[in-house]
Amino acid sequence: MEPRILAGLAVLALLTISPGADMALVAKITLERGRRAALVATLGICSGLLVHATASALGLSVILATSADAFTIVKLAGAVYLAYLGVRSLRNSFRPHPAPDAALRRRAATPFFQGLLNNVLNPKVAIFYLTFLPQFIDPAGNVLGQSLLFALAHAAMGIAWLAAYAYVLARLSAFFAQHGVRAWLERVTGAVLVALGLRLAFERR
Repeated sequence: MEPRILAGLAVLALLTISPGADMALVAKITLERGRRAALVATLGICSGLLVHATASALGLSVILATSADAFTIVKLAGAVYLAYLGVRSLRNSFRPHPAPDAALRRRAATPFFQGLLNNVLNPKVAIFYLTFLPQFIDPAGNVLGQSLLFALAHAAMGIAWLAAYAYVLARLSAFFAQHGVRAWLERVTGAVLVALGLRLAFERR
């Protein structure tokens, strides 16, 4: 394997394990709905990576990098969405946790779209793909194909990491539920999501 590809994969691995909004969302969903729903959210998050890679290869991400208005719109949309998820988590932490019912099962796809929006509405991911990928892509080759291959590798890392994270958190959640701690974990997770939303809202490019 070429050194540039290995270097790119190494950077992606470091990015994958870095704490951020995606990990906070997976924690929220794991605590509220369990590990299976968190895995569905993980698939949504990693699908967002493919969206960013495609946009970067087609030059769409340049709009975010060069247009202050476009960047601000996406940034604020992402910030509002993070804050919304955080507030919901805080509200749910004060309610009893009923057993899953038919209505909840019908909303099984919700975590996927939560994960997808959480990733797609993060302009920092778009800027990262725009500035990162060109360093490890051969311009003489198929740029879109190479971008998607890197995104697939990133998605595979993300699925493995977030799935393991959700598994550990689910095991801890079951233990904490017996000791009345889970509600406080949900409140902390909600507060983190709100804080990430506020940080994103006031962050400059």
